[in-house]
Amino acid sequence: MNFDQTISQWILYIAMASGAVVASMWLGIVLWTWRDMRSRSRDVLAQGAAALMVAVLNVFGLILYLMLRPRETLSEAYERSLEEEALLQGIEEKPICPGCGRPSNANWQVCPHCHTRLKKPCVQCGQLLDLPWNLCPYCATPQSSAEGEQRSRARRADRRRPTSAKEAYAAESAAEQLEFVEGDDVN
Repeated sequence: MNFDQTISQWILYIAMASGAVVASMWLGIVLWTWRDMRSRSRDVLAQGAAALMVAVLNVFGLILYLMLRPRETLSEAYERSLEEEALLQGIEEKPICPGCGRPSNANWQVCPHCHTRLKKPCVQCGQLLDLPWNLCPYCATPQSSAEGEQRSRARRADRRRPTSAKEAYAAESAAEQLEFVEGDDVN
């Protein structure tokens, strides 16, 4: 073999290896761009356009893609929206009337729409308390249940007598869950 042929073969091998490395790098950045854009957007056209831009412009396309790509991935955006929703839910948790389901005010004693009793006043200090509370957290006065029992008995006497034990249980359960203030009837 001739010295010139050996050198030309080595140059050919080096050129082929260099071409294979460049081609694999080019294919790698195109695939990376496609996968990265797929994690950042659901738009198939945007995914294809980003991969095509990098395929055509090579390293310059990759730099351009890195400058223009969406800031966060879809999973990051989803997690952020869940966090925001949880924060807003805690801030905007507004009381609703158990009788009619309409929004109510935390300082209301009764619902103005359906006349359901929402809170009761403390027997000592007059602060509004939740109905199940037996002790006032403001003045530490135990709340008497005799007043509530009197109201319940009067309401039960005004209602029609149930014909079966099942109806009696249902009427008694409904009376314990919702307490209506005497007064105007609701349409």
